[in-house]
Amino acid sequence: MSSNNGMPVERQVQIQIQDGKMGMGLGMDSSTMSGPLVAHSGILDGDYERKPTVCKMQMRFDLANVALRILSLAFSVVALVSMASNQESGVVTVFGFKLAVYSKWSYSDSFEFLVGASAAAAAHSLLQLLLCGMKMVKRTSTIPSRNHAWLLFAGDQVFAYGMLAAASAAAGVTNLNRTGFRHSDLPNFCKPLHRFCDKAAISIVFAFSSSLLLGGSAVLDVFWLSKN
Repeated sequence: MSSNNGMPVERQVQIQIQDGKMGMGLGMDSSTMSGPLVAHSGILDGDYERKPTVCKMQMRFDLANVALRILSLAFSVVALVSMASNQESGVVTVFGFKLAVYSKWSYSDSFEFLVGASAAAAAHSLLQLLLCGMKMVKRTSTIPSRNHAWLLFAGDQVFAYGMLAAASAAAGVTNLNRTGFRHSDLPNFCKPLHRFCDKAAISIVFAFSSSLLLGGSAVLDVFWLSKN
């Protein structure tokens, strides 16, 4: 049996079927190359074996994140311990009279604020460090979703500004103790209590540094959000 163009009908049907299969194959190819099935090219992809380029970027981001968490934890703990253990007694001369003085961090609201802020920042850094470590052991991204990234960004900023405010308040009190009161006979209390003032200064420096590190973590959060 033959068709109008001289080709047998069976042969013509077979060619049409083959053409249809080729069309389906091409359709499937194009669907896998575009659309919702495209693999994510950002650093959200936690598969460390499939994409070497993405893997390298992911590992660098995770290591930077962990390094900042470790440093912020260490600096917050140093600020906390230095201030919470700070106390000293001495003798000061006021209007010609020698008076025994005793200073302790808990006598100042600003120093108490610094201790509380340092403890909170250390707890935040320790928690995030543990979560990062668990995710790196599982070979997944330290930030699993955009919602998690926004939460980290908000938390890092809150603790960074908290540490900055606490360090600034404590620095004002320490400077007043070191310089004394102007236009008065009240002395420089840091002369008889020099160890107290020195430890307070160390705590303040590490508190400022911790706030900068927490700010760096917030910048990393923004970088992750921009790439995902």
